[in-house]
Amino acid sequence: FGDTLLGLYEKERLGLSRYADEESREDVFWETLDADLQYWTRSLRPVQWYPGHIAKTEKELKGQLKLMDVVIEVRDARIPLATTHPKMDSWLGNRRRIIVMNREDMVSADDRNAWATYFSSQGIKVIYSNGQLGMGTMKLGRMAKSAASTVNTRRREKGLLPRPVRAGIVGYPNVGKSSLINRLLKRRMCPAAPRPGVTRELKWVRFGKDLELLDSPGILPMRISDQTAALKLAICDDIGERSYDFADVAAILVQILLRHPAVGSEAFRKRYKIDVDSDCGKLYVSINCSYLK
Repeated sequence: FGDTLLGLYEKERLGLSRYADEESREDVFWETLDADLQYWTRSLRPVQWYPGHIAKTEKELKGQLKLMDVVIEVRDARIPLATTHPKMDSWLGNRRRIIVMNREDMVSADDRNAWATYFSSQGIKVIYSNGQLGMGTMKLGRMAKSAASTVNTRRREKGLLPRPVRAGIVGYPNVGKSSLINRLLKRRMCPAAPRPGVTRELKWVRFGKDLELLDSPGILPMRISDQTAALKLAICDDIGERSYDFADVAAILVQILLRHPAVGSEAFRKRYKIDVDSDCGKLYVSINCSYLK
């Protein structure tokens, strides 16, 4: 990583010196991050993970979507654009959607506000949650009922009895769908664990008298064409471990942090007691592994 990176980004790093304040440096870092990731991942094994149960789930889920009054899409708040299925919009059509940004404790208040504004401009409601602690779950329940309140109004107009609102909870693996349901229900109704692929089948559960929830396994595209997004999934543990090389992903994560204005090499020296005069993530990982042995 180091030699090629130095050659490609030498001018960019020299250019950073003209920025006097830290905020400008950080702006430049985020603006160039995706370009960096595209370059760094070119020589790596593609990150791909599509276990057999996902194909079956996708087919069943598309059938169940027709029965849903509202869809609750759970995303990882750290990487919200990387944790949505590229076909999700076409599957949902005009169906009401609520986006739940889980793991709110892992992002700053400024980032939460910025993403809320971004989605609000598209007419999409956003809730931040912490599935482990239950924060945001009661608000989600109220919002789901409110979003589908017209369902029973139309049924009454037709002379039909009211029924519970049907809400489907969908999203990528390991973004916290089952934990969110368990917190809503205040009991463990759906299997949950901090790794992808735990939920293997669709399951309807009742939340009070007015709301039915569909828990679904995480769904991914058969092939992830955007390897920058795939790398973010690997870094955030939102994709199966067999889909990538640990050392390669760790090296790129280190490289990102080394270039981040708020972190840098000094933080690594203090944390790991390793003095390396290089911005090569692979070198840091190999030295640290040798040190631990």
